[in-house]
Amino acid sequence: MLVAGLELDVMRLESPMPIWLGEVSADDWSVAAEAVARAGGRLVSMWASPLRANGQAGPAVAMALAVAEGLVWLELTLDAANPVYPDLSGIFPASARMQRAAADLVGVRADGANDTRPWLNHGAWPDAQAPLSATADAPPVGDGGRIRDYPFVRVEGDGVHEIPVGPVHAGIIGPGHFRFSVVGEKVLRLETRLGYKHKGIDRRFTELAPLEAHRLAGRVSGDSTVAFAWAYCMALEGAAACTIPARAASLRVLMLERERVANHLGDLGALGNDAALAFGLSQFSRLKEDWVRRSGVAFGHRFMMDCVVPGGVAVDPDAPELEAMARQCEVIEREVQALRGIYDEHAGLQDRFLTTGRVVPELAVRLGLTGLAGRASAQANDLRCDHPVAPYDRLAVKMATHRNGDVAARVAVRFDEVFESLRLIRTLCTSMPDGAVKLDPVLPQQPARGAGWVEGWRGEVLVVLELDGAAQAHRILRCHCHDPSWHNWPVLEHAVIGNIVPDFPLINKSFNLSYAGHDR
Repeated sequence: MLVAGLELDVMRLESPMPIWLGEVSADDWSVAAEAVARAGGRLVSMWASPLRANGQAGPAVAMALAVAEGLVWLELTLDAANPVYPDLSGIFPASARMQRAAADLVGVRADGANDTRPWLNHGAWPDAQAPLSATADAPPVGDGGRIRDYPFVRVEGDGVHEIPVGPVHAGIIGPGHFRFSVVGEKVLRLETRLGYKHKGIDRRFTELAPLEAHRLAGRVSGDSTVAFAWAYCMALEGAAACTIPARAASLRVLMLERERVANHLGDLGALGNDAALAFGLSQFSRLKEDWVRRSGVAFGHRFMMDCVVPGGVAVDPDAPELEAMARQCEVIEREVQALRGIYDEHAGLQDRFLTTGRVVPELAVRLGLTGLAGRASAQANDLRCDHPVAPYDRLAVKMATHRNGDVAARVAVRFDEVFESLRLIRTLCTSMPDGAVKLDPVLPQQPARGAGWVEGWRGEVLVVLELDGAAQAHRILRCHCHDPSWHNWPVLEHAVIGNIVPDFPLINKSFNLSYAGHDR
């Protein structure tokens, strides 16, 4: 296959998405990454595996690259005695933290990397006892519960001082540490420290039956439970060469769009509140509550957790419930239209939104900004449009984009996406195909792999799955779940530079990145 002008030996995986898998040499690892970057492609994720589904010995690193044709999953087998591979951070800056995470979890190292500080390991396990390594028969033991000192990058000069924030925050958000270097109120540098809630999800996958692990995938990041569960099921169904019923596919899209609307409604209210418009918070909170209550009635769970299952969906709303969801879209649309008018005409709000936390398109390209934040900085990438699976292929999704890359642009993209999702939901509710909503996948009797690639509300979610054969009772060898927050947290650090400290909560909320999805 010709990928970005480079001939690669890859095979197409069973999947509704265009996904290819191939092995590369150490030389081709960097060459492929450079070719994709030159052609305008993107790094979707990078990870490491200690065991192999293809029977080869030794650990491996892998990267998933988004190209015009689809997704290319490339693997590089490493020497078990010296597991090093070429650094990607000079080509794709977003890979730097992924490489550090791979070193913490599997013990592989990026040769030539500038930043080799631990990322996920805060002292919970010794460096030599990587929890996903092939020799880790039991969960590693920490070194006495001592939290390691983290060498933050220091900024020096007249009048420069540091403001540490977190990792414990007010409210119920996840833990993250933000180290500001400032002069007065102006931010010179922000460095984030995450990984405080590392939960061992990657290892836990290897202890679960493949047909049950979708429940764990749906808990990687609770606000994206539909996206992660769907991506996992897509990977499993691909490995099993299973095609889900048409009604199940439509119900998955219906749930994914309801998840998108719920999160956008919540964020639009919180953004108003962070700019001192409490009215916006109260109104959007009311709308979100109405929305998730309807989801609870229709699907048995306010966030639709455990509703996407291997082979289809677990819940089948009847015709009256589909009609009720369609009617709700009409009500929500009218109210959000009115609230958008208030937001757009509120001088104080616009003063806080406009030019704040700007990420120019050129920086967005360089750093790999993705998802709705990327679309607000002129990155026109949306899997629902670029590679539409059924029924997206008949819905003609209209992508919402903006060029300004500031808080106002990210707010505008959210509004546009709410209206488009409401249109999609109405169409689905009034044209839902008949038939079954689930079939039972038959797992393969040999090692197999699959990948799921879904446009969640925050951005593209990727799940890659490696299964052993029947001799191991269909054991999961490796399941890697990737949240788009991995790409966007580093961009947030740049978005804050030059702004004042009191604007950080507003900028942060305009991205609304996941701690849980990142820390896993």
